[in-house]
Amino acid sequence: MNTATLTPAARGAAQLARDVISLFKLRIGVLIMITALVGMAITPGPAPSTLQALVLALSVLLASASAGAFNQYVEYDSDRLMQRTCRRAFATGALPHHPAWLGLMAALLLLAVGAAWLALNAVAALHVFLGAFFYGVVYTLWLKRRTAWNIVIGGLAGSFAVLAGAAAVDPALGPLPWLLALVLFLWTPPHFWSLAIANSADYAQAGVPMLPVVVGPQRAARIVLISTLLLFTASLAPLAFGAGWLYGAGALAGGLHFVRKSWQLARRPERASAMGSFFASLIQLSLLLIAATLDALLR
Repeated sequence: MNTATLTPAARGAAQLARDVISLFKLRIGVLIMITALVGMAITPGPAPSTLQALVLALSVLLASASAGAFNQYVEYDSDRLMQRTCRRAFATGALPHHPAWLGLMAALLLLAVGAAWLALNAVAALHVFLGAFFYGVVYTLWLKRRTAWNIVIGGLAGSFAVLAGAAAVDPALGPLPWLLALVLFLWTPPHFWSLAIANSADYAQAGVPMLPVVVGPQRAARIVLISTLLLFTASLAPLAFGAGWLYGAGALAGGLHFVRKSWQLARRPERASAMGSFFASLIQLSLLLIAATLDALLR
């Protein structure tokens, strides 16, 4: 839309809408939603209805949006100190930092959990809640400013999305969804630490004890490499529990690419190699999720 043709009032309303939408970190939310749908796809059992799949997707997306907005609400002061986050709506004052927002976030989470409970089951609803709780409370409130290992436990948020999708099919949760949840748990640290190495000056400025700030970028890069090797090994484990060759091909291709980029980061812990490792993590996860879904659909 060409906003130059709009009236000042319409331009203001459009900007307000963009500011509000930006609170919800929808790019992260969509990725977490996809992992939930993959968890549903790989779980043996009666296929959920289209409505149930839609409820799962929207429930996970809403819960993630609630947690993402809460994260920005809590961190608005430190966001002002970081180049990567200083333009966020609470940080700039484009949106007032008012407790009323907490009511909206709570309502979104309640809607997400309630819809999952009614349309799916209590186990799926519990995992929808736990994903938001671990990101919003455990990571943002309890761990982020206290320990360099904050993102390790915070990474459970993505794992719970996989388990929510699997529980929608079978609340008993077999080995495949647990293994995929483990992969998501192990994926988050090297993914985020790579980005943290690239932006370590920002985190130091804001006083956030991310791993490269505490141990230095060189040691952090070596930890990224070790973490990536653990992730790669874990990503092959589903092959022993029924995953087929198509899954194996995706896990192998994406995993080796990520290992190669994290090796380059360990050798040269600089911003360019850190961003290369970060983007490789996204490629690795994308290939893994696509391969897991196609493998499940074709078996």
